[in-house]
Amino acid sequence: MAAKWLRRWVPGIDTALGYRRAWLLPDLRAGVVLTALLIPVGIGYAEVAGLPPASGLYATIIPLAAYAVFGPSRILVLGPDSALAPIIAAAIVPLALGDDARAVGLAGLLAIMVGLILALGGILRLGFVTDLLSKPIRVGYLNALAVLVIVSQLPTLFGFSSTAGSALRDAIGIFVGIAGGQVNLTATLFGLGSLAVIVVLSWRKTRIPGVLAAVVLATAVTAVFGLQDALPVVGALPRGLPAPALGGLQWADAAGLVAPALGIALIAFADTAVLSRSFAARRGENVNGSQEMRAIGASNIASGLLGGFPVSASSSRTPVAEKAGARSQLTGVVGAALVLAFMLFAPGLTDFLPSAAIAAVVIVAAAGLVDVKGFIALVRMNRVDAMLSLAAFLGVLVVGVIEGIVVAIILSLGAFVSQAWQPYRAELGRIRGLRGYHDLSRHPEGERLPGIVIVRFDAPLFFANGGIFDDYVRATVAAAGSGVHTVILAAEPITDIDTTAAEELLELDDFLASRGITLVFAEMKGPVKDHLRDYGLSERFPPERFAGTVGEAVDEATGTLRGDLDGTQWDTDA
Repeated sequence: MAAKWLRRWVPGIDTALGYRRAWLLPDLRAGVVLTALLIPVGIGYAEVAGLPPASGLYATIIPLAAYAVFGPSRILVLGPDSALAPIIAAAIVPLALGDDARAVGLAGLLAIMVGLILALGGILRLGFVTDLLSKPIRVGYLNALAVLVIVSQLPTLFGFSSTAGSALRDAIGIFVGIAGGQVNLTATLFGLGSLAVIVVLSWRKTRIPGVLAAVVLATAVTAVFGLQDALPVVGALPRGLPAPALGGLQWADAAGLVAPALGIALIAFADTAVLSRSFAARRGENVNGSQEMRAIGASNIASGLLGGFPVSASSSRTPVAEKAGARSQLTGVVGAALVLAFMLFAPGLTDFLPSAAIAAVVIVAAAGLVDVKGFIALVRMNRVDAMLSLAAFLGVLVVGVIEGIVVAIILSLGAFVSQAWQPYRAELGRIRGLRGYHDLSRHPEGERLPGIVIVRFDAPLFFANGGIFDDYVRATVAAAGSGVHTVILAAEPITDIDTTAAEELLELDDFLASRGITLVFAEMKGPVKDHLRDYGLSERFPPERFAGTVGEAVDEATGTLRGDLDGTQWDTDA
């Protein structure tokens, strides 16, 4: 029993026990290839997050090792992420007050808080909360983050510094810097050249990663020609192992990071869950969402304890690992070990690494978040979803990154309430020669059954739409004219009825009864009937007021077998 529990919480044990010798060489090779991306990307995202370059490598080494132990996915790569870096910066920079050591401590505390939230969510199986970020909202949100990251890196690409702020302030700072002659021509050439190398090699789909080629080439040229004093460089990294860096923090700091931690936890798990499921499906594997949530939590806690910052799964490095032949979490462990070796034995190499080249790496990675096609598709498919996406995009740019998360969630909830508040409803009728009962608004050739009105309401009945339902049924009955004796509610789409809607239902029944009209429920689900019973409405709506199908209700109302002859099913698409 204890062994089963341990394997459930530590999937790495199963991987180790079931490891195949044939996986070793592919895992080692993939780890080497992956390392070529881990170092420049880790440094780049640390700078975007407002942290020293070494923090990005600590946030790479520790989570990779932790996920190998606790993670359920065999090839998922965790580390610094372009979607999280701007949120981290927005959370810690105002509190750090220009102190790098304090910024590192705050980032570590933020990672621990994110990890605790995710670990608790995994234990309580709260993975469903990611549904708060619908696709339109996510498209707009990530597009805005991409713009923020790209704009923030343009000054570095051109070789000058600019005070970080809102997107508008950054854009103004770039314009002022360029107009004021602050552009460093050497840095600009390195930056644009690195961009060209990455894009061209990516476009040609060569075996050599574009990021690796750009970084190595830029570093080599700088070292050979002694250009380290002619342009901004990353600078030598501190030699040593990851270590705790949480000194000097207070409880007030934790209170100020609660909102960012919740937002980062939501984004991190949403991105990781989608990526994990996608790669697991391609490999014929299954991944437990709650287990994934716990694993990301553990990885973030480990990252925060040892000088790192919040991380999530990488949508750019994971495909690289898969393409390089990764078979298990050993690929991540190899990558972490090689990055650690780099910090121990060659930290001085970054003294020749142009900051403009790192900016190019970050810009290309952030550009991967941009989904213009997705937004255009939303415009074509659903204008409301497109407007929600645009609102999320503008919310992040105008209000702020952290506040933008709140805006995105509110918009998602608003979209849900709007759809449930104003759902599709239809009057159903008969079409000669066609089985079932069909939407008369879509089939003008259809006809009402004499004396019978059949209506459908495609949503749960709750406090916000109960009145709309009541008004719709009354209006439909009025439009049918005199002679109506039965209203049949095709209730199969109604999955719930709350107390407020139940009162509206009683008022509607009283209204219909006063006109000699009987309200009948067809195809109502058992749990919804249970709600009516729990509300004490069993006597008001006895069993004879319910029918198994619309056809059965029609039979009862007409005293014939017409419903059976016409078919007892109605077409939801018709």
